[in-house]
Amino acid sequence: MAPSAATLVEAPLQSTVENIETNFQPFYVLHKASSRKNSRKSNLCGKSRKRTKLSPSGPNGIENLDDEEPDGSQLEHLRMECLELVWSKLETTIKDVLRDTNVKVFDDICRWVYESFAAIRSSGIPSSSSASRPFPAFTRAECKVLFTGLVLTKNMEVVDDLLTFEELGYHLKSHGCHVASLSSQELSAKSSIGGCIRSLLRQLLKVTVDAADMFILASWYREQGYYENPVVVIIEDIERCCGSVLSDFIIMLSEWVVKIPIILIMGVATTIDAPANVLRSNALQQLCASKFILGSPAERMEAVVEAVLLKHCCMFSIGHKVAVFLRKYFLNQDGTLTSFIRAMKIACVQHFSMEPLSFMLARLLVEEENMDGNCASFLEVLPKHASDLLSDSRYSLVEGTDNNLGNILSELKRWRKKWSIVVLCLYQVGKFGKVQLLDLLCEALDPQLFKPITSENSSRLQQEQGTSFSSSYELQYQFSSRKDGYICQVIRKVRDLPAEFLHQVLMSWKKITRCVPEIHQNVKDLLLAFKLGNGKSSEKDIADLSKRHASRNGLFVKNSKSVMEKAESFLNSLVSEHMRPVECIPFHELICFKDVRKLQLALIGDPRRRIQVDLLEFQKIIKCTCCSENINSLLPCAHDSTIMYSLAQEHGDLINLHDWFQSFKRVVSHPQAKGNHRTKQCSTPKKRKDKPTVESKSDASIQARFCTAVTELQIAGLLRMPSKRRPDYVQRVAFGL
Repeated sequence: MAPSAATLVEAPLQSTVENIETNFQPFYVLHKASSRKNSRKSNLCGKSRKRTKLSPSGPNGIENLDDEEPDGSQLEHLRMECLELVWSKLETTIKDVLRDTNVKVFDDICRWVYESFAAIRSSGIPSSSSASRPFPAFTRAECKVLFTGLVLTKNMEVVDDLLTFEELGYHLKSHGCHVASLSSQELSAKSSIGGCIRSLLRQLLKVTVDAADMFILASWYREQGYYENPVVVIIEDIERCCGSVLSDFIIMLSEWVVKIPIILIMGVATTIDAPANVLRSNALQQLCASKFILGSPAERMEAVVEAVLLKHCCMFSIGHKVAVFLRKYFLNQDGTLTSFIRAMKIACVQHFSMEPLSFMLARLLVEEENMDGNCASFLEVLPKHASDLLSDSRYSLVEGTDNNLGNILSELKRWRKKWSIVVLCLYQVGKFGKVQLLDLLCEALDPQLFKPITSENSSRLQQEQGTSFSSSYELQYQFSSRKDGYICQVIRKVRDLPAEFLHQVLMSWKKITRCVPEIHQNVKDLLLAFKLGNGKSSEKDIADLSKRHASRNGLFVKNSKSVMEKAESFLNSLVSEHMRPVECIPFHELICFKDVRKLQLALIGDPRRRIQVDLLEFQKIIKCTCCSENINSLLPCAHDSTIMYSLAQEHGDLINLHDWFQSFKRVVSHPQAKGNHRTKQCSTPKKRKDKPTVESKSDASIQARFCTAVTELQIAGLLRMPSKRRPDYVQRVAFGL
């Protein structure tokens, strides 16, 4: 299971008693525990009820839910298991995509590291007597050059670069390098240069050393016989480091570079001139810099969107409003890919927590991955609990369909495959017009652009073409073109493509449509017409097209126009027949998350409203017997902050402290009868009259509780403390929900 998906469903760890005073947690509405006498009585009364029969478990830890009727907890358990399966697949896909986008740059960096290491070793290996001395070797000034790689990340937020440099470290370690990473906190004025050295020793020697001495590192390198492997130090973000500390650190490394062949890699978020703005001149003179450029955040975003939302890694999808919100959220967060991935994770969690039939995604995922027989029992459990839920009225049925689960899933799978192919084919053309994939995706998911066809036209088309039900299933909607839209721009762009670019597009279409034979055959026909060119061009001419620039226009002048018209017609047919948005598909609720309001609240949040709801509707969170039976009345067993804020609803924007205190005192001093907990099962032969017991509470203790509750409400941002002009009033800050 993916650890990141598991953390969403695990309960928060409890703090130990020793660090309660220093562990600052968010405010929660707490409930007072009942007295020990009552708990003992309730335990005696409920002994017989606690003897529950455990249901047998399967070999994989999955309960055999077919022996009894499924309840909410069992279905929730299935959804959580499916959530872990789906998100682990998504997370693995995202990491693989990000690694693949940087693998070429990583190979260039690794090659440069060993070239720099060979240049350092060209000056000779220090002798044993020189290497054993606890100070740097005395060499020429040109031998003290520190080879430095400046990695341009093109990202203002370092949060996206943490994973990039972590993957770079793994890549260099796999090629025999010794790698240590330093963050901006370790290169701050507070840590100083001693903190940098201790961090290097801790990462390379794998032990904690109190002394900050570079001779310890030099002795370790010499004794282990690592003269064939370089030492690479990665600094994630040079702009966030303290300039004086980093300058001293660079000068010190250059002094030891003969004994310890250290190569420096620094991340630069802005421009190549950033080191000159941060470092001192004497430190800059020690650097021999090389430049490496990573992909931009937009390029990485498009790669992630293509792999997660278009290719067939899993069937999870999002609605149009959710896609538009995610695009705005990505742009407003300075283009951080981490924020987009976090939003996708929350959307996935929200979908599986809200949709009753979302656990059916596990069946599609297991079937696509061809997993072993350990998941067979899990697949058998799913359909047995989906049949009853499919009859729900909120799942819209198409005329002629039934509630057969296999047919529903196969239709959704077939739709997803063809829809993804259409969007990817459009994107291959849109690359030449600088159309972003996220913009194209938002328009492809818009249900307003697909108007339903009338029943007369639909039946006429079905009779003319002799289509089956599955084909008429796709002809119920028609794409209504918008001239300024991205889809129309892409379709028009096909006419303006040069011959060599059109050939590239056709080759990419051939690769994309390989999984759908009928579409793939049309692409092959287009490619064949392009290659033949009225019989005057051969495949050898196509292969040598880029080398013969002078004859390029003569090869395709006669047939390029007709092929472009055919390609444009092909795109039009793909869009009109196969690119129906997910919200127009029956049973799309199984795979699609479209509640943008819940996602927006989870990401942006409304903390003040959430605090008010928790204080006023605490019964839904606590779920105790006494409070749930008396919803409209305040009980002294409730938390003081809850009582105080509920009483504050009776006042306006100004609350008189004396009246508020008297109301609070009246509630907490109210006697609470203990005899209500007695039941017939725990009655004793000896009858005695139960009298309500009233705890003696002094005014001082009630005033202390009152002051504490007022302070908590002030910290929560719901109250403003009394002013000097009106010391007997507090002001309410938040009104309404």
